[in-house]
Amino acid sequence: MAPGEKLPIAKAINSSLRTAMENDPKVLIMGEDVGKLGGVFRVTDGLQKDFGEDRVIDTPLAESGIVGTAIGLALRGYRPVVEIQFDGFVFPAYDQIVTQLAKMHARALGKIKLPVVIRIPYAGGIGAVEHHSESPEALFAHVAGLKCVSPANSSDAYWMLRQAIECDDPVIFFEPKSRYWGKGEEISRGVPGPLHQARVIREGTDLTIAAYGPTVRTALQAAEASAEEGRSIEVLDLRTISPIDFDTIQRSVEKTGRLVVVHEAPVFFGSGAEVAARITERCFYHLEAPVLRVGGFHAPYPPARVEEEYLPGLDRVLDGVDRALAY
Repeated sequence: MAPGEKLPIAKAINSSLRTAMENDPKVLIMGEDVGKLGGVFRVTDGLQKDFGEDRVIDTPLAESGIVGTAIGLALRGYRPVVEIQFDGFVFPAYDQIVTQLAKMHARALGKIKLPVVIRIPYAGGIGAVEHHSESPEALFAHVAGLKCVSPANSSDAYWMLRQAIECDDPVIFFEPKSRYWGKGEEISRGVPGPLHQARVIREGTDLTIAAYGPTVRTALQAAEASAEEGRSIEVLDLRTISPIDFDTIQRSVEKTGRLVVVHEAPVFFGSGAEVAARITERCFYHLEAPVLRVGGFHAPYPPARVEEEYLPGLDRVLDGVDRALAY
């Protein structure tokens, strides 16, 4: 990858994996169809051809076994990168992730490290059947010992994955699959910042919208639409779901006095609830309105023909903005 090159998110991830494997022979890729096929989204295309079947490993259809094997490899000094084919397929491996991967460091009193990255294409917008469009990030963010991140653009996809692979802690890397093959974006020439730092991507004074992953683009669209009505909206890309960079959110809310949190996952017990609670505690005397959340409904992900009604699109985000500004 040439510095400053424009790549869609899928190719940025592929380039990040390639660079990591070139830099460290202990980096391995494992998952269903990641080798010869290059993954169902072609994110790992060409890697097995260039690095061989010993480093890019096509596994059986057994998520628990895949993650368990990755844990064993990490104990032997490797840095496995596991691909879960679709978000809803991760649950057979949930026990391995939350009771072994997340706990081993504490269980060993810090003597054991498990540098495992679990890549999960997540969220909707691709017209798929059930178990292919879910947003399970809150389930993993609740578990101590796991880091959970989600890039919203190509540069973050490249650099955050590099940082995740180099991290000695397990990282759940949520990839917004509906954005995989969108318009290519320029990859920054250097690390854009710490892995767990939120970023202000649009300045504003009247209200803050905080989002991550696939909803960052929707938040920017809402800010642009609001500007046509004379409203100044600040947009934060949280970038990380655990830990959350509350300091950056707090600074923004102290300036704007209002906050709307947007994510595709159900609002009920979602990550936005933690943001709302913590910012209410931190910014109580700065808030001009309650912190509002916009997200999916507390229901199973619907059939593809009605998923647009389920997803928090532009109109629902603008409604949240209107409600916050009405106070």
